Amino acid sequence: MLCSQCDDHARGTCKFCGRGVCQVHHSNLPFIVTIFGSDPPRSIVVAGTLWCGVCRPQPEPIAMPELA
Repeated sequence: MLCSQCDDHARGTCKFCGRGVCQVHHSNLPFIVTIFGSDPPRSIVVAGTLWCGVCRPQPEPIAMPELA
């Protein structure tokens, strides 16, 4: 697999979009695995997951009524 930005050998893939990223073009972002509970809601988060820096993970959850 090649880096999506420079075509060098990728060291891993972006947790959010799956793009290949090399050592130069990667960043880190926290990844929310799940949200549960209600007062207050709690979440399980993995810190420092691989991020390509190109995709834009949404900062807020998105309603998906079509899945109901």
